[in-house]
Amino acid sequence: MNEIKKEVMHVGEMASGAALTVPVYRIKGRTDAPSVYIQANMHGAEVQGNAVIFQLLELLTNTKINGDITLVPYANPVGCNHKNGEYTLGRFDPITGVNWNRMYHFDESIIKPFVRECIGKTNPVIEANFKKLMIESIEEKLNHNIYGLTTGQRIAYQLQRLAHQADYVLDLHTGPISSKHLYCPEYAQESAQYFDIPHTLLIPNDFDGALDEATFCPWWSLQDAFAELGIEFSISSASINKESFTVELGSQEQIDLDVALEDAKSIMNYLQHKNVITTTGYLPKTMTRYGCYLKNYKAFYSPMGGMVDYLAEFGQPLAAGEPLARILRMDNYGDGDPLHYISLDKKVIPILHFASASVNQGTELYKVFSEYFEF
Repeated sequence: MNEIKKEVMHVGEMASGAALTVPVYRIKGRTDAPSVYIQANMHGAEVQGNAVIFQLLELLTNTKINGDITLVPYANPVGCNHKNGEYTLGRFDPITGVNWNRMYHFDESIIKPFVRECIGKTNPVIEANFKKLMIESIEEKLNHNIYGLTTGQRIAYQLQRLAHQADYVLDLHTGPISSKHLYCPEYAQESAQYFDIPHTLLIPNDFDGALDEATFCPWWSLQDAFAELGIEFSISSASINKESFTVELGSQEQIDLDVALEDAKSIMNYLQHKNVITTTGYLPKTMTRYGCYLKNYKAFYSPMGGMVDYLAEFGQPLAAGEPLARILRMDNYGDGDPLHYISLDKKVIPILHFASASVNQGTELYKVFSEYFEF
């Protein structure tokens, strides 16, 4: 049975002086094996990831562990407790209005000076030195920022410091009302098939503040900087392998422990493939897998206000002209058309939709894969 150690990480203070804390669970592996960092619940309403971490801890207790495993549920204690009536808000910092998952840090200007210093060094030395540099850059932000940090930055940077210590990073999220899907760096497409998730968004090397980008963009940029000098440094090789994913586990504001067990087994597939664990008990499910480049992941905004009956089935190709939804306008009953069918003139795969049936004109109604492909 593996020993699971629990720490409590202080990530901030409330006005009363009470500490904001985050639980951190660690399982120690070998120093020469790849490691993983997994966190959940950065957005307050996206709670299914906590159930998945519970199930992972249960499964990992009696699994052969090769590399260090760090798991962090309740990653954002402010977002978790940000309630309005019966609803959890917690997607945006209520003080600054910034998305909690857009506060991580990456300064691309550190890449080229680092590369110049590393010419002639071996790949293991480069890898170790770059990991150390990224951790130091976060600690510099945490400890020597003369103008201080927002609450969200202080939380995000401390989580990111943990993530930079790992080879693989999984950030567990959910959508409003959503199918399961995966945000995957373009270079890691092959790894997507080891998750039991049928829909994969392939994202470029563009940093926009999210944790997955903050932990794979530096390595991708490092690889590109070496390539400009004609030096091979591959981050998808057997010796240097760095990947980060945002794992979307379905819909917000609910947990299902039985589904969470299946999600945990899906993650175990990936960890087994990456040699973080050794087991023969997990195999990816056979399924049709669809991919879509991030530029073709489209938001569809409601053309009118009203009450929406969402019709399109998640995850299934929807032919051009088939209805996504119908909108009820009772103000038109008796002297107009109370029902309006909404469709697109191209085939898409609906991935998620707005959580409420009540929408204003211009509300983001659906997100869909366009220009999708099988892989």
